[in-house]
Amino acid sequence: MAEIEKKKSFQRALMGLRERILVGDLVKGDRVSEVALADELGISRTPLREAMRELVDQGLLERVPTGGCRVCSLTRRDVRDWIELRGLLEGSVFRLAAERGISLDQQHTCEAIIADIDLVLGHTADTIDFDRYVTLNEKLHAKLATLCDSPVMLAELKRVNKRPMASPSAFLHGQSMAPQTLRSLYIAQDQHKAILDAICAREGARAEALAREHARLAHRNLDFFLGSEQRVIAQIPGLTLVQNDVGSNTNRLS
Repeated sequence: MAEIEKKKSFQRALMGLRERILVGDLVKGDRVSEVALADELGISRTPLREAMRELVDQGLLERVPTGGCRVCSLTRRDVRDWIELRGLLEGSVFRLAAERGISLDQQHTCEAIIADIDLVLGHTADTIDFDRYVTLNEKLHAKLATLCDSPVMLAELKRVNKRPMASPSAFLHGQSMAPQTLRSLYIAQDQHKAILDAICAREGARAEALAREHARLAHRNLDFFLGSEQRVIAQIPGLTLVQNDVGSNTNRLS
């Protein structure tokens, strides 16, 4: 029982602190007050410190030389590099899946999720159920990742997906408010189908290249949203932490 309570306290600390950072209650440069936050969350300082260590690893907090932690100040390049790394890892995972081969059951499961996404997307932007799309998109990426049958690769991919705005669904809530970005959802769905086709055909190099191109859709979304109104930026967890690099080209989707 003690171990269970310890894990619950850690999760409460982790989720509570992470949420406060991502929604902007704690902004870049803010010091984390262990005493105040532990009291607010109703936990001891030990699980909070463990959560802070985890968030340092995730790139949301950084150590302060004099002790404690503060909220990171991220750059556009940081986020682009994490997205690129996610594409590299997914590419390697999908290449392995293609080279090792998958079963018909695995293929049919992925095809069923893709078919569900087709239904959610519909034919017009007005019919898209974004909450359902987010769920299905995450489900598909998770299922495709397991096809490689490599716990080592999966562990590293999960770690990268925890980085701010690196996950496949990072920008979707913002897209629900920006019709000009919706075209990328249909492009992404075509890429989903092509990736599965490449895996089933055991075309590893093609699956890898498609995965990297698929991840790069997020680069365009990042650039667009950094030039958007504050109300839109606020819908994307963590985007307020990103410094808008001087001289970069924003607010455009090709």
